[in-house]
Amino acid sequence: MNIIKGKIVGVEALIRWNHPEIGFLSPGEFIPIAEESGLIVPMTQWVLREACSQGVRWKEEGFSSLKISVNISSVEFAEPSFVDMILNIIEETGFSPNKLELEITESVAMKHVDLVIEKLVKLKKHGISIAIDDFGAGYSSFSYLKSLPIHTLKIDRSFIQNLYTDSREAAIVSSIISLAKSLDLSIVAEGVEERDQALILHQEKCDEIQGYYFSRPIPPNELKKVASDMWGKIKDCQKENVSSLSL
Repeated sequence: MNIIKGKIVGVEALIRWNHPEIGFLSPGEFIPIAEESGLIVPMTQWVLREACSQGVRWKEEGFSSLKISVNISSVEFAEPSFVDMILNIIEETGFSPNKLELEITESVAMKHVDLVIEKLVKLKKHGISIAIDDFGAGYSSFSYLKSLPIHTLKIDRSFIQNLYTDSREAAIVSSIISLAKSLDLSIVAEGVEERDQALILHQEKCDEIQGYYFSRPIPPNELKKVASDMWGKIKDCQKENVSSLSL
């Protein structure tokens, strides 16, 4: 949600596993095993293909401006064919490359920086956006930001949880927002679960927020309903005069 404009601007693709015998499994239970075994590579490719295909379907349903973010593991990113794989899936699905955002962590960005920059530059030339995920929780070195061809910083949720009760957390978040804006980067706050958090981020002019405050993870076919519920929540805030979001 772009909280300045009061507009839904994107979604993040998340993987969940509903095992027929074991039941629901969270990513934390199977992603590490997939990375150790190498299965993360075909899994990531499947997620990318599904996300891009879904993006095409959403565009046909009227959600033409939605960007889709997909997390990329360090194992997948290190593959020599990584860039070609991304471009092949985009061509295969017909998804607009300028609506795709790939999320990498600080630790991935700092490994073999020259090679990372080379790959990111190639992706950027095709209109694909790059986001640094969980910013502030890793190396937290600002020096690499000026050299990497990135578009977005996503503030780690750990800084958002105590945003309105811890002045130090609030100061860090405010500094990250200012830093991003000075570097002409978009800024997204992750893990926003409460209205007070959203209001503070709005006051700090954070570009976008995501989290349970607006929506929990949902299957693709529920997007229209959630979008409708979001507008209702924003209107309620406006009626209570606690937010200046515009519809």
